[in-house]
Amino acid sequence: MKILGLVLIGLGIIMMIYTGFNYVSTEKVVDLGPIEINAEKNHPVKWSPVVGIVLIVGGIVVVAIDKKK
Repeated sequence: MKILGLVLIGLGIIMMIYTGFNYVSTEKVVDLGPIEINAEKNHPVKWSPVVGIVLIVGGIVVVAIDKKK
């Protein structure tokens, strides 16, 4: 359980520092026989830093409960 708590704490710190990421997908716009026009579309994925704080607190609780046992 201690390892799970440490992973949660580390993940929470990372999620507080990096509040999101982007990925790009290619979509076909026009397909006229041998002529193809593609467009790249940017998809942002964002989350609140509060999620990182919740993970850190949860990790601390898991580590504290593991020490009591």
